[in-house]
Amino acid sequence: MHKPQSNDPLQGVTLEALLTALVARHGWDGLARMVDVRCFKSDPSIKSSLTFLRKTPWARIRVEEIYLNRDK
Repeated sequence: MHKPQSNDPLQGVTLEALLTALVARHGWDGLARMVDVRCFKSDPSIKSSLTFLRKTPWARIRVEEIYLNRDK
């Protein structure tokens, strides 16, 4: 038997890959306009942003929503 498929559209996408794709598309300034957090505004880096997003569920959810809606 096989496992049922997950309905999670983020299955297999790491937070780092998601964030890297968004920075490539929107830049740090664009992300800062969409999600008003200091880690995107002041000396932004992937590492500091990952640390913040892993500790801050509301911000992570917002970034994931932006990623999921990137082609709409």
